[in-house]
This record gives sequence, C-alpha cells and structure tokens, in this order.
Amino acid sequence: MRHTHAPKVAVVGMGKTGLSVLRHLRRAHIQCECFDEATVQLPEDLQGVPLHTGPLPMDGTFLQFDKVIVSPGVDWRHPALVEARKCGVDVHGDLDEFLANYSGNLIAVTGTNGKTTVTQMIVLLLETLPGGCDAGGNIGVPMLDLLADRKPKRVALELSSFQLERAKYVHPHYAVLLNVQPDHEDMHESMEAYRAAKVSIFSQMVKGDTAILPADDEWQALVDALIQRGVQVKRFGTVAAQDTNAVAGVLCTKDGDKVFWQHGDVRKTIPVSSLMVRGRHQQQNIAVAAQVAADFGVSAAVIEEALMSFQGLEHRLEFVGRIAGRDWYNDSKATNPDAAIAALRSFDEVVWICGGLRKDLALDGLIDVAKTHVRFACVIGEDTKAYEAMLTQAGVPFKVSKTMKEAVVHAKERGDCPVLLSPAAASQDQYPHYAERGADFIQAIRKLGGADD
Repeated sequence: MRHTHAPKVAVVGMGKTGLSVLRHLRRAHIQCECFDEATVQLPEDLQGVPLHTGPLPMDGTFLQFDKVIVSPGVDWRHPALVEARKCGVDVHGDLDEFLANYSGNLIAVTGTNGKTTVTQMIVLLLETLPGGCDAGGNIGVPMLDLLADRKPKRVALELSSFQLERAKYVHPHYAVLLNVQPDHEDMHESMEAYRAAKVSIFSQMVKGDTAILPADDEWQALVDALIQRGVQVKRFGTVAAQDTNAVAGVLCTKDGDKVFWQHGDVRKTIPVSSLMVRGRHQQQNIAVAAQVAADFGVSAAVIEEALMSFQGLEHRLEFVGRIAGRDWYNDSKATNPDAAIAALRSFDEVVWICGGLRKDLALDGLIDVAKTHVRFACVIGEDTKAYEAMLTQAGVPFKVSKTMKEAVVHAKERGDCPVLLSPAAASQDQYPHYAERGADFIQAIRKLGGADD
C-alpha cells in the first residue's frame, strides 16, 4: 500500500551519487531508506538512515515507497527496478531531483567522448562572468551537492547515458551533444537504447533554448525536428573553409588547421599551432566550449587567451614529458575504440600501448588507423586475444606485455617515436578506474630515468 502522508523515498546505490541524494533528502527533512547490493557502511553524517545491504528485494518492498531514486552505477534493467516501474512507482535518478530544485541557467553536455573536457572548459570560460558557473554531474561533483549551500547562477552538467536514461524530464536551457559512439552497450539494451538516452537531452527543449550538435548528416533529422519546435540549433565539426554549416570546430585550410567559433557576426579563428592541446578531437572540443562561452557573453579576448593557454585534462592526450629519448602521452581516458582512433590520428607514428576490458566492442575500426600510424604495439590486459588479432590484421608488429610496467619497458626499446597509451578499452580488468591506469603509466615512465633536457 502506497503512503498518503509524509513522503518516503528509497535510494538505491551508495556511491558518491547515492550519498549526495541522501544528504539532499535529509536537508529537505524527507524520510528515506537506502539500499546497496554490496556490503557498505554509511558515513558518520548519515548514520541513522536505515540501510539494507544484499540483493535488491523482489518481494514488493519498493512498492511501499513514494519514490525510488537510483544511482547511475546501478543497472536500470535490474528486475526489482523494472517491477517497481511496472507497478507505477516513481523511479528515477538524481537528475530529476536536481531539476526540481534548480531554476538557474542550465548547460547540459553529453556524448561518448570529450564531455569532461568541454564541460570543464565551459566552466573555466564562464567563471569570468558575474556569478560564474559551477560544474557537476558525471564530472565528479554530484549535482545535488551544488545545491547544498546556495543556488548557483549557472550550472554546467556533464551527463552520462545512465543519468539521462533514468530522467523523466530533462530540460536544459543550452544542450551540447558531442558524439554517440559504441560504448556502454553492456549496460544498455542495445546501441539504439544508448543513443536514445543520449539524445533525450533535447526531448523537452522549446523556443528560446539552444542546442549544439555535430554537423554530420546523421543528425539532420533531429536538427530539423528541433528547429520545428523553435529551438536554436548550431552545428560543429572539422570542416573545409567553404563549409558554412558549422559555427564552431576545426577549419582545414591550405595554411593549416584553425580552431573557429562564431562570435556575434564574426567568425573568430586561432591557428592550432598556437594551441597547447593536441589532436583535432580535442581542438574541436575546446571550439565547442568557445561557442557556448560566446553565446553567454564572454568576450572574444578572454576566449582566445583561455584556448591558447589550456593544456588539456589529465589522462586525455596528456603530455607526460620527454624521457629516455622519446615523448610520452597518457590517453588512459580512451576507454573505447573511437577515442583511441582520434588519439592515434593525432600523430604521424607512435609506439602504441593498448588493451584492457573490451566490453565486447568491435575493434575493426582500429585496423586502418593502426596500419597507418602505429610502428609497434604493446598489448596489456588480462585478455589480449582480440587486440592481438586486430594488430595482426593491420600488419603491425606487437608484443604482449600484460602489465603496464612491462609495456613501458618494451615501448622504450622501440625506436625514437612518441609512445602513446590509448587503450581502446576500459580499465577494470586491472585497475579500479582509468585514472589509476594512467597514474601507473606515468609512474612506470618516471622509473626509466630523469627527464631529458
């Protein structure tokens, strides 16, 4: 029987997001209980909240709650959650809770690759405006934590497919979709369901809102539908000089590539030779952030200075240094093949460290780029067979290194071209997170000897 008096809420998953939801509910004096399939303990400030550990109950327990708020790391297809939704229980994630309690300017960023860089860059640029801009969501700070002490004037949320799929009403004022590439299919019913979760970021947008999407033809139907609803649509991409479809991205000219964005009626450009970030995909990302900043009123001079001084984020084509006679690059965040392809194309030739938890993603797209850009490969991870087969088909010599330390030593022995860690795989077969994998890579490099002059 459902409650008709004071609301009662179940929170599922006691990671960072789940704990932030509990704190939000406690601040609002809402009765709640929490569930986690792992053996966990609540922090001291949440002691007293009923905690249930072990398999999620299938006995109708969730039907006793007015709402069930599910953390992004919990499978949305869990039978207990499916049953609760079928029975009419309001089941959603923290994004709906945030939207119900925030009325400022919301900028939402999603995509398979690049969303953290774009979100961080947006915040960096909008910090120069009165009231600044806070960042949250998938970027590290749970979004409800942003509402603990004050209501920010502007918020940039990095949103994952998991956060979007469990939101019923997503309505940002400004939404950015960077790309949709194969990833996380193990946590969605299909690639189509993954894509649907991503594009749901636009589902409630209306006249007065702004959407930024790739200039690729595959998005034209969505663009047309948004325009019919009165949404202002902008496109971005890597384009030729005569292309007028995109307002931001990388401009390919006979004099070299340039990052560009539209500032009022003027197309602003910066030669990529003046930038510190490497790779067209990263340069395209900062161009998108520049466009958002321009639309919010940040001056062209501030944008230009920020773009030229931006060094990129850790684990994203991060230049580690010149050590043992070669340059080393940490792209541990490349957890899927498309991200690794973009990184490899940023170099003429590299020694490539790849491998890890493949998540059943096809590696076929890597064959041609490996053939063109990889001199030698070192394969890490517990299951290396798929990567060995891909490299064999590409005709690239390789060595199975298994561990990062071995891979770095083996890479050092192969000529003088740059060494790139861009795994095209998740890290969880050997590391808790891609950041730990990147840190291990850097530590192994440091052990080779001092940096070169």
